Amino acid sequence: MDALNSLLDGFGTALTPVNLLWAALGVLLGTAIGVLPGIGPAMAVALLLPVTYGLQPTGAFIMFAGIYYGAMFGGSTTSILLNTPGESAAVVAAMEGNPMAKAGRGAQALAAAAIGHFAGGMIGTTLLVALAPTVADLAVDIGAPDYFAIMVLAFIAVTSVLGSSRIRGLASLLIGLTLGLVGLDQMTGQQRLTFGSLHLADGIDVVIVAVGLFAIGEALWVAAHLRRTSGEAIPVGRPWLDGGDVKRTWKPWLRGPFIGFPFGAIPAGGAEIPTFLSYVTEKRLSKHRDEFGKGAIEGVAGPEAAASASAAGTLVSMLTLGLPTTAVAAVMLAAFQQYGIQPGPLLFEREPELVWGLIASLFVGMVLLLALNLPLAPLWAKLLRIPRPYLYAGILFFAAVGAYAVGGEAIDLVILLIIGLIGFGMRRYGLPVLPAVIGVILGPNAEQQLRRALQISDGSVTGLVNTPFSVTVYVIVALLLAWPLLRKPVAAAVRKRGQTPS
Repeated sequence: MDALNSLLDGFGTALTPVNLLWAALGVLLGTAIGVLPGIGPAMAVALLLPVTYGLQPTGAFIMFAGIYYGAMFGGSTTSILLNTPGESAAVVAAMEGNPMAKAGRGAQALAAAAIGHFAGGMIGTTLLVALAPTVADLAVDIGAPDYFAIMVLAFIAVTSVLGSSRIRGLASLLIGLTLGLVGLDQMTGQQRLTFGSLHLADGIDVVIVAVGLFAIGEALWVAAHLRRTSGEAIPVGRPWLDGGDVKRTWKPWLRGPFIGFPFGAIPAGGAEIPTFLSYVTEKRLSKHRDEFGKGAIEGVAGPEAAASASAAGTLVSMLTLGLPTTAVAAVMLAAFQQYGIQPGPLLFEREPELVWGLIASLFVGMVLLLALNLPLAPLWAKLLRIPRPYLYAGILFFAAVGAYAVGGEAIDLVILLIIGLIGFGMRRYGLPVLPAVIGVILGPNAEQQLRRALQISDGSVTGLVNTPFSVTVYVIVALLLAWPLLRKPVAAAVRKRGQTPS
């Protein structure tokens, strides 16, 4: 009941004319940036982060939420129309949405995606309202050893579970942890990796790291592989769904969120796994299995609902524990830190107006997203006609202006370029970007919690495993590390058992 009352207060904050304007502007900007080829939600959020600097925290995060969800929908639009997923979560949308677009049913695919995002966001945010305060209350009793264990779990999960190679994932994490070390030691005040530069003594701003790795790295990568194309947009037409389409999609719209939300909330979260699970589920349950691979609308509706609900799930761990489980959540955490606000168990007590206004704005943003994007789909298709050299030149300019606005120092542009080159190198050698960003964000905090735990235990390593919670988390970490080694023997044993005559 307290959560419901707090949510009503949040609607009072979110529905003020000014905050409503920021929500609408965020949705519009997020979709406009996210719909461009090769730009996923994480890059869109990182690029538009400097736009929110001049706002009050509540208005800024309401706009930020709109950018987040708008960019997610924009990424699926690109995936459907051009078969160019802006991020891995939009790959499934391309599998069925692009064949639909080629068959002249791009309007229906976009409409199914938009309504799927709306349904997934609404259900996911409702679960966020129900679960986040409970998680926050439980997290108050978590100590330094428990926090360090959770962060180790986040590091291991994001590097070894979701990536194609655990070695590449760990290499990316190491790059992020190294960048996070730059600056003054939080406890001793000694300089680390500053090379005698007073500017680096303050550390590298997380926003510069995020924009450099995502925007600059991606722009350099595309420039290195640029090929001339016709650039013609696929005609979209007027988005609508007939009775047969609605009959095939309403169940996937409702199933997808319950697959996506749990994966977003856990440290190994993200939308990649639940979107594929939703796709497989819909393929098994559909009466039109023969259409899958050729443009089955269920294969767009379910995964898009799962992706949107997963985005709401990521906010559970980000707001209550301060743990970003996706790249977008990592950038959002950086935004909180820019305002001197630390997400965690006490956030709901210290900043109730901000956090409940933010959650209420998610509901408002979903309605605005649906209202704006159904009629604007043809316009997004026209944006795709921008030649890529002009498009990425604009991204580089916007990124440079945003980085300079962070500290007003010219050296920030040099740092931005260096980190952009690191991002380019990571793409060249197949290193995922997400572990590096999470390493930069969580690395200093993990180091602080490790030192605290060791101080409490008088330097004894047993101080890291002296609570039931931390022991449980380390068991999960051990299982994650051991699973790739155990998977083949277990699968072989199951097959052998299945072949044994009864």
